[in-house]
Amino acid sequence: MHAVSFTIRQGETVAVVGESGSGKSVTSLSILQLLPAPPAKYVEGSILFSPNGEQQVDLLKLSPADIRNIRGDQISMIFQEPMTSLNPLYTCGNQVMEAITQHRQISPRAARQKTIELFEKVQLPDPLAIFGRYPHQLSGGQKQRVMIAMAMSCEPLLLIADEPTTALDVTVQQNILRLIKQLRQEKQMGVIFISHDLGLVADIADRVIVMYKGKIVEQGDIITIFKKPAHPYTRALLNCRPALHPKHERLPVVSDFMDTGSDGEIVEKIKPPVTNTGAGSSLHASSPASGAPLIKAEHVKVWFPKEQRLWGGQQQYIKAVDDVSFEIYKGETVGLVGESGCGKTTLGRSLLQLIQPTSGQVYFKGTGITSFNPKQLAALRKEIQIIFQDPYSSLNPRLTIGSAIMEAMQVHNIGLNDQDRRERTILLLQKVDLKPEHFTRYPHEFSGGQRQRIGIARALALHPSFVVCDESVSALDMSVQAQVLNMLNDLKKEFGFAALFISHDLSVVRYISDRILVMYKGKIVETGKADEIYIAPRHEYTRKLIAAVPAIV
Repeated sequence: MHAVSFTIRQGETVAVVGESGSGKSVTSLSILQLLPAPPAKYVEGSILFSPNGEQQVDLLKLSPADIRNIRGDQISMIFQEPMTSLNPLYTCGNQVMEAITQHRQISPRAARQKTIELFEKVQLPDPLAIFGRYPHQLSGGQKQRVMIAMAMSCEPLLLIADEPTTALDVTVQQNILRLIKQLRQEKQMGVIFISHDLGLVADIADRVIVMYKGKIVEQGDIITIFKKPAHPYTRALLNCRPALHPKHERLPVVSDFMDTGSDGEIVEKIKPPVTNTGAGSSLHASSPASGAPLIKAEHVKVWFPKEQRLWGGQQQYIKAVDDVSFEIYKGETVGLVGESGCGKTTLGRSLLQLIQPTSGQVYFKGTGITSFNPKQLAALRKEIQIIFQDPYSSLNPRLTIGSAIMEAMQVHNIGLNDQDRRERTILLLQKVDLKPEHFTRYPHEFSGGQRQRIGIARALALHPSFVVCDESVSALDMSVQAQVLNMLNDLKKEFGFAALFISHDLSVVRYISDRILVMYKGKIVETGKADEIYIAPRHEYTRKLIAAVPAIV
């Protein structure tokens, strides 16, 4: 982060956009002194906070005790990765209650009631039940909503929202944005809204700050930035959106529009390249749904008991997946959309036998795999892989990312020796826009978007036949998202694997998918070709999802 200067006024929402690793999260963490020091060092500058609109205090000069009093009370933050931000040893309700009682003189009973009301505001299903559950018992989107409730619990003067709706479907996104707007108006709360989703930014922000390589390259009001962007990087970001490009076109990336000159300054290319029908186009031009299915689900059910019963009685179940049947063919990409908590991730994991179905059968290449023993499943892992939704919790913090990717190759005897595997790993890192020197770094040294790319590289290291992509591009900025989508299409053409693409971003799902499955409360309510579902949805829930998609001004 270098020479960053901006102002947030009361009742104003300022969005910060830029690619992963550009310094967005570092900027926000600096405000609350949440960066470890060392290695972080504030060379110069100040962060001035005025709680009463008159006196100013430099947050960088406060003692640890003073800054703790401000955190969560006057300045609150919604973190990017909810699983690593929530304590796995405490229930979600107790963690929100703790945030309230830390800063407010309030009885435990009143704090409990306020917590349940907050859970209702962020649209958590069955708030009373969620209160008593642990983070691992919630979906990614539900955990994100718990974090949002916690951040808003003390009605802060400044809310820092770091990718607050990344894991949420478009309908819940819409409601969360409405809630943030409502609190902003009622409490004259300032908001720093960090996001890679330009549609969301257009919907909520008054002003936009564009960051690139630790610097602010452009800032201004929302209409000026989106309608008349002055900087080449801003123009490049706006051109990378999948919604602007037909399915058969290769997505442009930032490097197509700009170069870095010999003096380090950004130089715009005179004529941006015309999008072409590159590697991904032939995948959609043909019809992959032919022959025997690669993956087939027959009447799959995954039910979880609501509570443990010791003395009998009628057991109640959460029907995460309820009688679902479909097929996926070789070389086909099937999109799976639906609200958070509807069962998308559970269904994807049950196909890979990471979760044992309650009933039903899953077939891979015609063989039923639900009865496989551990040895058979271990051999199957080479053929079927998953890109997890939460990249940080899926990476071992004690392993360098190079070792984490090489480990899978060693287990399945891919490569001639460790040197060969190292070279393959470095090539994979470069394909997902990381550098060879990243091989020896640990997960905590990367941004959220960079960790997501590491997860993608690890899943593709074994050249699988089937990949479950669980929100695999949700944490990526527009340019890197375009790179990864192009890469997935390139690898699909090269290796012919099939994919179940789980996402809440309907424009991405429409671009990458041949067919779409719409899931609602554990059931598939609509299925069809991607364009047909998007243009002429039949089910009321599908129409509601599409209507909630934010649009650029």
